[in-house]
Amino acid sequence: MVVDDQNSVRLALAYELQRSGVTEVIQAADAESAVALFQQHRPDLVLLDIRLPGKSGYWVARRIRESENGDWTPIIFLSGLDNDLDVWQGIESGGDDYLVKPVKPIVLMAKLRAMQRLLDMRRRLDSMSAELRLANQRLNHMVEIDALTGLTNRRGLERLLHSEIHAARREQQPLTLMLCDIDFFKSYNDNLGHLAGDECLREVARLLRDVCVRPRDIATRYGGEEFALVLPNTPRSGAMTFARALCSVLHKRAIAHPQSAASPFVTLSGGITTCIPDENTDEESLIMRADHALYAAKAEGRNRFFSFEMQMDTIEQLRMR
Repeated sequence: MVVDDQNSVRLALAYELQRSGVTEVIQAADAESAVALFQQHRPDLVLLDIRLPGKSGYWVARRIRESENGDWTPIIFLSGLDNDLDVWQGIESGGDDYLVKPVKPIVLMAKLRAMQRLLDMRRRLDSMSAELRLANQRLNHMVEIDALTGLTNRRGLERLLHSEIHAARREQQPLTLMLCDIDFFKSYNDNLGHLAGDECLREVARLLRDVCVRPRDIATRYGGEEFALVLPNTPRSGAMTFARALCSVLHKRAIAHPQSAASPFVTLSGGITTCIPDENTDEESLIMRADHALYAAKAEGRNRFFSFEMQMDTIEQLRMR
């Protein structure tokens, strides 16, 4: 884009630019139309006269920079005076270079090539940055996935829990965390072997993933035979209903556990905590409360989920139905 209030100057510059291979030259004679044309066409280069009727070229440069949103368009100022102050003001307002009118064609071509190299370099850097961000996202995803079960691991749980605590606090919505253990899993491994134990963990992981049907519900492997479920927008009663349904689905899977003292099949013990987070709520406090509830479920005989907030477990709920 060429911005100059003199028609003869614009035509001469447009002619030289087209001779050099530029396919389209946009022309503007004043500051306001220059800004409007820039926002409409987004040219690759701006040749900008300093002295314009009304607002100056410096004003145009500042408006261009404000409208780029992270992009960069080379701006070369044009002036009839070779003045150090003009150069300084041009750079301060967002310009990249300076040419004295009348512009010699060979100098113009040299400036164009230099700016094209800078623009190409910027685009390559942007492309490399985008590829690097994507690679980092993939790496973070890999780091947060448990290799055995495919669930999010403890590191990923802590990050997601941190995010959901802030969201629940902001939206004033209840957040539920469940910690659950496979009952008597050491006996399962000792009796059937570690390969069977690994398959049992994968089967339970698939079940937990299946019951997390809402987009933000997440099942994770907390460690060993322990799993965690994060359930946003889930009140206390809904959490206990979820736990009861989970126990029912696991019972129907009927995964044999010949050494369990709780059932002939694989069962879970779980601790539930639910709250609307305040400024004192963090990941550690939620996990600690869920862990205490898990301990209570085990103390009550296992094969159940317990909630201190409701002072009730899934076995009691089943009896009440």
